[in-house]
Amino acid sequence: MPLSLHGQTALWQRSGVTLLFALSLSPPSFCLSLSPSLCLTLSLPLLVFCSEGNECINANAKYCGECIQAGAKCGWCRHPDFLKQGEAVSSRCDELQSLLIRGCSLADIENPRGGQRVLLDRPVTNRLKGADKLRLENITQIQPQKLAITLRAGEPQSFNLKFKRAEDYPIDMYYLMDLSYSMKDDLENVKNLGTSLMQEMTKITSDFRIGFGSFVEKTVMPYISTTPAKLLNPCTGGLNCTSPFSYKNVLKLTSDGKRFNTLVGKQQISGNLDSPEGGFDAIMQVAVCGDQIGWRTDVTRLLVFSTDAGFHFAGDGKLGGIVLPNDGKCHLENNMYTMSHYYDYPSIAHLVQKLSDNNIQTIFAVTEEFQPVYKELKNLIPKSAVGTLSANSSNVINLIIDAYNSLSSEVILENSKLPEGLTIAYTSLCKNGIVSEGENGRKCSNISIGDEVMFTIDVTATGCPKMGKPETIKIKPLGFNEEVEITLNFICECDCSSGGIADSDNCTLGNGTLECGACKCNPGRVGRNCECSSNEVATEDMDRTCRRDNSTDLCSNNGECVCGACECKKRDNADERYSGPFCECDNFNCDRSNSLLCGGNGLCICRECICKPNWKGSACDCSLDHSTCMASNKQICNGRGTCECGACKCTDPKFQGLTCETCPTCPGCPTGPDIIPIVLGVVVGIVLIGLALLLIWKLLMVIHDRREFAKFEKEKLNAKWDTVSVWGFNKPLNNSGSKKLIW
Repeated sequence: MPLSLHGQTALWQRSGVTLLFALSLSPPSFCLSLSPSLCLTLSLPLLVFCSEGNECINANAKYCGECIQAGAKCGWCRHPDFLKQGEAVSSRCDELQSLLIRGCSLADIENPRGGQRVLLDRPVTNRLKGADKLRLENITQIQPQKLAITLRAGEPQSFNLKFKRAEDYPIDMYYLMDLSYSMKDDLENVKNLGTSLMQEMTKITSDFRIGFGSFVEKTVMPYISTTPAKLLNPCTGGLNCTSPFSYKNVLKLTSDGKRFNTLVGKQQISGNLDSPEGGFDAIMQVAVCGDQIGWRTDVTRLLVFSTDAGFHFAGDGKLGGIVLPNDGKCHLENNMYTMSHYYDYPSIAHLVQKLSDNNIQTIFAVTEEFQPVYKELKNLIPKSAVGTLSANSSNVINLIIDAYNSLSSEVILENSKLPEGLTIAYTSLCKNGIVSEGENGRKCSNISIGDEVMFTIDVTATGCPKMGKPETIKIKPLGFNEEVEITLNFICECDCSSGGIADSDNCTLGNGTLECGACKCNPGRVGRNCECSSNEVATEDMDRTCRRDNSTDLCSNNGECVCGACECKKRDNADERYSGPFCECDNFNCDRSNSLLCGGNGLCICRECICKPNWKGSACDCSLDHSTCMASNKQICNGRGTCECGACKCTDPKFQGLTCETCPTCPGCPTGPDIIPIVLGVVVGIVLIGLALLLIWKLLMVIHDRREFAKFEKEKLNAKWDTVSVWGFNKPLNNSGSKKLIW
């Protein structure tokens, strides 16, 4: 049916599709009606959008669950009669705007969204030093504590995490010292460390505990001498040293500083053969032997590692015939590490994992010589610091205080291992309004006690991990025991899937389940309505119904014949579609103007341009707007022609011009000039010229008079006169002696 006008609207109908254009709107809009209950009003330019690479169409989804997992923009139309002839089941899956344009009502579109619920949200603690002590489990530094998040593929869920450094937070500090022979003078200074450090730490916290451990090396060759005499006393020159050992837990964490001094004062130096020490074995045991060391749960855990040498790491044990990897478990018996001869040294990565798992922050107190080595190690161990230890450890207290302040002024978030297909992005809002993203979005620096910082965390799923089973992840600040526990639920199926009808009559004799408006066929059945057996798909009888007008081409070479019906193939550009019972139609092979499909002024429907109001032509390039043909006398083309496609076509060939206003070959001379204006112009010109001449003459006369007057004044001054005073006479003027009176 051609375009018909109805007052301020234009109606076009074809093959059950109705386009209702509103002529009174600017820009023009139209109503797309595919059913009596749906009329979608859109502005024409909105239809021109590029969806190349449309993830919804590219997913080729056969059921609703597959569709919604393709991306957050994808929806599934469950209306039973949505599909047109030639469209595959996967055509139900498309972007929401496209589904609406194609005639699926919003109520029939499956588009589930994710969400979140806060399950535990204790506020951060506003505890001041000197106030009544709180139980450790009642101190809160991060908020919230528990969340439940429901994720849809491609749709991020965001939440805010608040962190606030609590005042007077408890501290456990374990001092791990190298007792090889080169640390002899350092041991003397550490013997009084307990009480001195207690006094300094009371300025930071009222709840401080300290412990002590020591290490030397693995007790096998070639790390130590295994001769009987050297096993008893590894030192030479008559010095009395203790037997070599790997690691010894000397003092469990305690608040008694004097006991620390007493026990450390009884320690003796030992010795070994090589320069690197076995400190990594000791760090591993301190990290994993929580009960023996005495680590408390809700405190800041500090490990001070003091040495003047390098370290052995994984693989070095082969020199002593030790090949079994470190198992990362506690092996303390009577406070001594008993498996140093059995397990290799731990790797750096293994240490990082165990220190992080147990919320231990490490301070490396090392001499100047080994600063570069331990600074590189610090870069591999989050929440660690390096301080320069003087030759005799006399500065160890200041070193510890400075390192603690450095560590506690920075918060770094880490998350547990993520399920496959899950990503987390961090954005930090730190002090002074500093905003960071990416890896820097995980941390804030220069945080003082009482400061509050905020993190925005985006969690996104790219699919359905483990068939949609719930997962749990944790996010925590490094070095702290507190964490946020997040339970993740995944949207893997549409709500309408639960209402599926098994063995539905709509699926050809019950050969499938009617689910979300489409048949999910039983094994061995194919077709939109499961009407065919997979063994019958390629029979000649079925192919015959897919040929148009007895043509030899199946589905116009634009689709496949499935169960005697054409399913049109998809184009690389998702905006371009084949349609029709034989896939004979498309929306991209219409005439073009100025390289635009339908001149940019219409829709291409079944290879024919349907123009928007005020346009016509095979490429919608002919404007029906007559304003460009309107002459100055308010007549179309001066009444001498017709307006076609926005331009005048003069009916009389003698006339030409944009509005047929000129006639170069018409008889008669041109009309004579109008005398009166010319005469008036001449008279006015003469008068103006006369006035100008008079003004010039007057000006010249004034100039001449002034010059003459000036000349007269000059001559007057130059004249020589014989003068006498008003009260006397001048000298005689002649020989007779007569006088002349001059006034």
